[in-house]
Amino acid sequence: MKKTYFPVLSIAGSDPSSGAGIQADLITIAALGGYACTAITAVTIQNTLGVSGIYPIPAQAVREQIEAIMTDIKPLAIKIGMLHRTEVVREVIDVLSAYPKVPIVLDPVFLSTSGYTLLDEEGIHLMITQLFPLVTVLTPNLQEASWILGREITEKEQMPSAAKDLLNLGIQNVLLKGGHLEEDTLSDCLIKSTGELFFMEHPKIASKNTRGTGCTLSSAIAVNLAQGFSVEYAVERATAYVLKSIEGGKDYQLGEGSGPLKHI
Repeated sequence: MKKTYFPVLSIAGSDPSSGAGIQADLITIAALGGYACTAITAVTIQNTLGVSGIYPIPAQAVREQIEAIMTDIKPLAIKIGMLHRTEVVREVIDVLSAYPKVPIVLDPVFLSTSGYTLLDEEGIHLMITQLFPLVTVLTPNLQEASWILGREITEKEQMPSAAKDLLNLGIQNVLLKGGHLEEDTLSDCLIKSTGELFFMEHPKIASKNTRGTGCTLSSAIAVNLAQGFSVEYAVERATAYVLKSIEGGKDYQLGEGSGPLKHI
């Protein structure tokens, strides 16, 4: 009897320190029982101290990587991270439009934690207007949601209306992450295509090793969707994995800055 793979395609940038980007996606997808395929959009120069440079991959090469995977391995879900340039956003939209049944999880990466710009305004506009309608689950943090909606979102009370407004941009489901709130509790807001809204709250774990949290969460959601779980359970299971990984890595020392999670 043949065994079943759960292939997941990650479209994102490469991180040489393996704390974030494609490398974090690979680790996460494998840890949760998936088979990871990749389409690299850019090679970044970064370590635990932050991003210091980005070398782009030609947009046509990104397209061809995606096509090679979609036409042969046929992933059951797709995670999208840093696209970096407008040309790449355009190619990704064009290719993935042909696969409307494959769930897509989009982590809208516009700015690195260290303040490095990861996508220009034209690319952001194209992403919002043409990529968002293809997305199954969008996973913005509060800063990214503020950029998208054009207003500051800094309090828990603002999250439900912000999540609803993001949903109205054509996305099927939105997970608005509240990790940057200055509270002792982590508050994430999930709104589904049905209009159902859930607050998920968890104790905040004290740790400086939180690099790649967004990459890990979105990849975990994607591999859970690939395995046939509902959106709500995929998010719940992915969140539990991220919290466990933060807890597991909080006492480790790797580099001089913000270290990675312990992907366990």
